[in-house]
Amino acid sequence: MASWDPQQYERFADERARPFRELVARIPTTSAVAVVDLGCGPGTMTATLATRWPDAAILGLDSSPAMIAAAAEHRSAQLTFQLADAAEWRPQRGSLDVIVANASLQWVGDHETLLPLWAAALDDGGTLAFQVPLSFDPGMVAVAARERWAPLLGGASGTTGPRSASPVLGAADYVRLLSGAGLTVDAWETTYYHVLPGEDPVFEWFKGTGLRPYLDALSGADLEEFTADVKERMRQLYPREPFGTILPFPRLFVVAQRA
Repeated sequence: MASWDPQQYERFADERARPFRELVARIPTTSAVAVVDLGCGPGTMTATLATRWPDAAILGLDSSPAMIAAAAEHRSAQLTFQLADAAEWRPQRGSLDVIVANASLQWVGDHETLLPLWAAALDDGGTLAFQVPLSFDPGMVAVAARERWAPLLGGASGTTGPRSASPVLGAADYVRLLSGAGLTVDAWETTYYHVLPGEDPVFEWFKGTGLRPYLDALSGADLEEFTADVKERMRQLYPREPFGTILPFPRLFVVAQRA
């Protein structure tokens, strides 16, 4: 399991918050008493759900002890946080009004088998809403597949190193799956063009997310050399411009409601 650094993750807090806000804004459920945020991270965005549903008990779940520790500062009578793996989470049927999973299901292998179970946990009028990054290689996958790194990172030609292939499905697949579970589904894709400041900002962005498994697998001189290789590749793909570095980031959104 990757080690997560809440401070590194929050380095681009505004950019990471935008998809969350836009996802929640499309949730049609107006009244809720039980809300769960799967993969709540440091809890910053989970806390905003208290404004959207002021009468709800809101539970944030995350598999990272560091993230749950950071989320503790947002704890209140309405907001609680627990250490839990989404892959093992099994809510009671009809027990929830809203389930949110923001940029977390890409880490949950075979989540397509879990979605119908989560859909069954929704009460009438309840909503399951999630967004996931769409697959693209910002540089580290190609570097990890090089002859120098593949043996150390457990990868070979055509593999992605210490991370298996993304379990993210296509939009039509999610529509079929959740429609089959009795939900009305709205799905769309968006590409954000983030303008990032500073030196090696694309590396710093993914250092808090997708790079974690690679960095955790290395140490010492190997880690330093791999880091240098990835930074160089990312500079080639995303050159710095006078106003910053443009990072195109495609995401898939799904909002599914039980009538």
